[in-house]
Amino acid sequence: MKTSFVGLFLLIIIVQSSYAQQHPPTESIQTSTNNTPEQQEIINLSKQKWQWMADKNVDSLNVLFDDKAMFIHMGGSWGKTQELATIKSGGIWYKKAEVYAVIVNMFGNTAILLNDIDLVAEVGGNTVTNPFMVTEVYIKENGTWKMASLTFSHLLRPVKMNNNNQ
Repeated sequence: MKTSFVGLFLLIIIVQSSYAQQHPPTESIQTSTNNTPEQQEIINLSKQKWQWMADKNVDSLNVLFDDKAMFIHMGGSWGKTQELATIKSGGIWYKKAEVYAVIVNMFGNTAILLNDIDLVAEVGGNTVTNPFMVTEVYIKENGTWKMASLTFSHLLRPVKMNNNNQ
């Protein structure tokens, strides 16, 4: 079943990637240059999270991810335990996230961050690059930010990243 899941996930990525190449680029969100210190803290935390994912640093991610966190991918959705297991096993290796634009909206103790990215990932032994709008939801509890949700939405724009940067 695990093999069929990875195969299905890879097929979806390939089909959507080829479909995205047929459409003109869409406008991306703009990065604010007037971020509050709290917004900048979330941006920095998100950047650190991408590095931890690339490094397969599940110990740091385990602390960042809330126990009830949900992860929504093109091939399915699951909780914290499955996401950490997927990262640790290399089922999905988030090799590099090239971030083009980021915006953070604050709602009390909740921060919603949007990243316009190209993601280089290895899935089932195959390296793929996809454009995504990634929504990250963080909640501040007892003075600490925890990730509550991470959602990948495939964009219908060509990949911007220079393939030599992979």
